[in-house]
Amino acid sequence: MQKVTATLLFIAFAIVGSSCSFTKGKKVQATDSKSMKSIHSYSIKTLDGSSDINLSSFKGKKIMIVNTASKCGFTSQYKQLQEMAETYKDKLVIIGCPCNQFGGQEPGNSAEIAGFCEKNYGVTFPLTEKLNVKGSDQHPLYQWLTSKNSNGALDSEVSWNFCKYIMDEEGKLLGFFPSMVKPNDSQITSLL
Repeated sequence: MQKVTATLLFIAFAIVGSSCSFTKGKKVQATDSKSMKSIHSYSIKTLDGSSDINLSSFKGKKIMIVNTASKCGFTSQYKQLQEMAETYKDKLVIIGCPCNQFGGQEPGNSAEIAGFCEKNYGVTFPLTEKLNVKGSDQHPLYQWLTSKNSNGALDSEVSWNFCKYIMDEEGKLLGFFPSMVKPNDSQITSLL
């Protein structure tokens, strides 16, 4: 029943629509703004909460941030994300951010999420604490990702699970890609 409800919620959302395309991402032009904060200014707790992922440690590599969920129609994208993490390990870091804000599709605790990702998809890329990607309790990392005033590139809205943000080696936002754009889509790989 929950799966049917979640599917109906997704279909209803697709019919109503949003301000962004479901199948095309938004690439941005590089900005010259030296005053804008880069993503390297942020850190976020690991999935188990035992330590921080300091994003400045990824200077010199591109970063892909993806809001994830274990019970979503897009959950199979974990496989492509893991393949990309392995293929592009010298120049790309993928960070999964579990979120339960879309159809309650990430209800598990940190141990359940980690076990699911490892068992089903062999995930080795970093996973963060479960967080909110929108709304009044939006995590500061997602405040930066979604606000042109903060990231200097574009405004966006996380519309469902598995939306993808790509940053360049200096921590500047390069593009936003909605759920329907697969991780290995040429729109994304052309940025790598």
